[in-house]
Amino acid sequence: MAVDRVRWGILATGGIAAAFTADLVDMADAEVVAVASRTDASAKAFAERFGIPKAYGDWASLAEDEDVDIVYVATPHSAHRAAAGMCLEAGRHVLCEKAFTLNSGEAEELVALARRHDRFLMEAMWMYCNPVVRRLKALVDDGVIGEVRTVQADFGLAGPFPPSHRLRDPAQGGGALLDLGVYPVSFAQLLLGEPSDISARAVLSDEGVDLQTGALLSWESGALASVHCSIHGGTPVAASVTGSEGRIDIPDGFFFADRFVLHRDGREPEEFTAGPTHGPRNSLRHEAAEVMRALRAGETESPLVPLDGTLAVMRTLDTIRDRIGVRYPGEVN
Repeated sequence: MAVDRVRWGILATGGIAAAFTADLVDMADAEVVAVASRTDASAKAFAERFGIPKAYGDWASLAEDEDVDIVYVATPHSAHRAAAGMCLEAGRHVLCEKAFTLNSGEAEELVALARRHDRFLMEAMWMYCNPVVRRLKALVDDGVIGEVRTVQADFGLAGPFPPSHRLRDPAQGGGALLDLGVYPVSFAQLLLGEPSDISARAVLSDEGVDLQTGALLSWESGALASVHCSIHGGTPVAASVTGSEGRIDIPDGFFFADRFVLHRDGREPEEFTAGPTHGPRNSLRHEAAEVMRALRAGETESPLVPLDGTLAVMRTLDTIRDRIGVRYPGEVN
């Protein structure tokens, strides 16, 4: 499809939907034309906040709206399969929040739907579109630090979150892993691909979701990745990549990095920072821009966030959950 101004629909009205929409409305080549929620009141309030002309109290109306080019799915991940699938079936392109789905089976179903209907589909892994992270990957791919030996990454929130919170609700895919751990896992796999072996341990809540999870991923090359996530302890949210000839550190906020430091043997450390045109570090514009670039180019997936990579991450998350004994309602053993 070739378009000048991409017309967006927003499905869900929570915090991440508001953050994404706030960036979209400031982009000259984007137009937010509709929003949907489970209630008319929520959809109308969101529409009034952002000046969106159409507000729907159900998802189907948005999915069937021919004035919408692409739908941004921002529900809890327990609803991603249903919401994104409905939009793809109706002929809409889809950008779907992460974790992409509850499990790899649901993810495979969405990818198959998109390919069957020749629709664009992308996981909203904004980290992969971040200019600083892209620069880091390019340096690693170019062999600047030699062969990758280890990756370390963590993401922990201090909490505490009450049992009623969605992060502790099994029915909403609660726990640290799918909400936060997807970032360290995705960072490791961005650099090393899908691991060949996985071990993991966790602390579980009374509800049966993970409060804290640590995993060790390994590759046949000998590379290892140590990843950690938590919803009951704040962590540095840092990452490090060590190679045979050097190391790259992201000291804080690795998944929306605005700088990193390159250490190479026998040389002074080099700091790489975001450029003046990159915007604030929490900007979601890079992700939106990549989606719109792909749509204008007639692509059905992004080379920055390929669907096979998303499926590989979901398989890793499945394996970690299997190792720590977390299963969500309705999943088949």
